[in-house]
Amino acid sequence: MLAEPPVTRPQTEDAAGGAGGGGREPFFDHVKLLAMVLVVCGHFWEPLVRAPGHRVLHAGYLLVYAFHMPVFVFVSGWFSRSFAARPDQLGRLLGGVLAPYLLWTTLLGAYTAWLDGGTFALDLLTPVWVTWFLLSLFLWRLSAPLWHRLRAPLTTAAAVSLLAGALPLTPQLSIGRTLQLLPFFVAGLTLDRRRVLALRGDRRLRAAAPAVFGAAALAAYWLVPRLDAAWFYRSSSAAGLHAGYPRWLLVSLGINLAGALLGAVFLALVPVRADRSGRWAALGAASMAAFLVHPFLQEALVHAGWYGRGFLPTAAGQAVLTAGAAALALLLCTRPVARPLRPLLAPRLRLLLRG
Repeated sequence: MLAEPPVTRPQTEDAAGGAGGGGREPFFDHVKLLAMVLVVCGHFWEPLVRAPGHRVLHAGYLLVYAFHMPVFVFVSGWFSRSFAARPDQLGRLLGGVLAPYLLWTTLLGAYTAWLDGGTFALDLLTPVWVTWFLLSLFLWRLSAPLWHRLRAPLTTAAAVSLLAGALPLTPQLSIGRTLQLLPFFVAGLTLDRRRVLALRGDRRLRAAAPAVFGAAALAAYWLVPRLDAAWFYRSSSAAGLHAGYPRWLLVSLGINLAGALLGAVFLALVPVRADRSGRWAALGAASMAAFLVHPFLQEALVHAGWYGRGFLPTAAGQAVLTAGAAALALLLCTRPVARPLRPLLAPRLRLLLRG
């Protein structure tokens, strides 16, 4: 068995609770921004994907879901490399991750209940839609010192991920996604820094990108009538997907390997250098605003009946929807939008915390 590469700890800092000195890598903010655009587009596609007759869009949805969250989780692991559970780091983790989770789970849950005309029942152990990521990030980052202590952290995380399919997973604590996406977090956390940075602009991966994504798109198109999209959410066990554990194991392993390959090629395609103004890196640094706000707008469109009207289900309508979702993602990351939201995205807990 090959030994895993040594753990390195670059000096990076993430607004959501990482630690360390030094400046941010603009490259990873570019990655976050592009991954966030894919997240928003995927969510705006979802109501059409659930309806029959949109196989091409459905295939694009499966393709995006194969790698966009693994990339986002990988970057989260990268920004957690210097987390050692120091008091100042724990304070940022509480204010930048746990507090926003509690706040946005409440806001999004109440908003959804209002749109549905139902009664809102607060359950802070069960994430509401996108807030699963904040809860999973909180748990992943707390565990970071443990993974640094293991001899084979990535192998161990992969084993935990694959064993999750045999467990009776529930929505509480986002445990399904927390366990199944764990290897991507641990990869970002522990893989050799030079090997990770070598992916930036890698010529071989860039040259292979058309073939890799083309083959993946064809595979996704073939899978549309054969595999439910829920497999790509990485939140359910074998029982939850009504499959035997051997089949769950095989399919999940294939999806995760595809996610790792597509994610590596995606990283190679992301622009490396920051533009002179730094605007794109700044948008990426504020991507959490887009992540948490866009569901409110998507839910409003769904409840207003827009997805059932004549234009959106057409190919032209889907193109307009995609362009609009991408533009919305960028808009929500801009300073005039993200800055006023900062008290809700990273509330200060001075009255609760010492120091």
